[in-house]
Amino acid sequence: MRTDNDTWDITTSVGSTALFVAASRALEACKPDPLAVDPYAEVFCRAVGGQWSALLDGAAPDHDLKSEFGEHFVNFQGARTKYFDAYFADAADAGVRQIVILAAGLDSRAYRLGWPAGTLVFELDQPRVLDFKREVLADRGDTPRAERREVPVDLREDWPAALRDAGFDPAKPSAWLAEGLLLYLPATAQESLFTGIDALASRGSRAAVEEAAPMPRDVFEAKREEERAAGEEGTFFTLVYNEQHAPADQWFSTRGWTAEATRLPDYLRRVGRPVAGMDTDAGPMLASMSLVSATKR
Repeated sequence: MRTDNDTWDITTSVGSTALFVAASRALEACKPDPLAVDPYAEVFCRAVGGQWSALLDGAAPDHDLKSEFGEHFVNFQGARTKYFDAYFADAADAGVRQIVILAAGLDSRAYRLGWPAGTLVFELDQPRVLDFKREVLADRGDTPRAERREVPVDLREDWPAALRDAGFDPAKPSAWLAEGLLLYLPATAQESLFTGIDALASRGSRAAVEEAAPMPRDVFEAKREEERAAGEEGTFFTLVYNEQHAPADQWFSTRGWTAEATRLPDYLRRVGRPVAGMDTDAGPMLASMSLVSATKR
């Protein structure tokens, strides 16, 4: 179970969810018509090995990502990757040269996107997670396509100070990403995160968020109990907080930003992917999710 001061590496607790995402991106890239191709997703899974390599080799047929739920989850990861890749491309075209990736996990955008000269990419996450990514890619001889600066910090601590110490300039426009993050923060920490972004973002800055409306409390507790009964501590429902401080588009709109929320099912239809029915395991969760982008006026 989560605690206020818990920590992790890439294979434990919240850190292991980054491998689940990387595996999903790797499976998406293998499709004949992928929504997004992250060539590093497979690299990270192979570096960890075990079930993650077996999954990509087709030797783990009972893995969650090979189930009906997994098929929809892979579509979801492909769609949200495409959405946020386009978001960063738009920000770069608008002249933004400071990129901030919160809870960066195994995000490889510093290495795979075509950043303009002079771009700084700040990656914030737990120290051991950042260590793993740097070491894996350095061993391959890969270098980022922009200046990449690691900010090893817990986002429940004073991350704005750590970001400024790493060279972030609040006077210049910036583009922020909170992808696959808010679920793992209590509502008070979500509020603190948004407040920190707003305080550091100058006019013309961008922010992008993936969020989910809370499940009914009784449904959430039932799901959590199912995981406990199955001996699955450290899986999804034991790691997340079923809380939301405020819908991101509303929060930013009331503070001088122009914000737009796109429901995940609507975006899946837009990019030609099926939407999970509400009678499936994936349906209710994915139906609650939205992709949000905002620009500070």
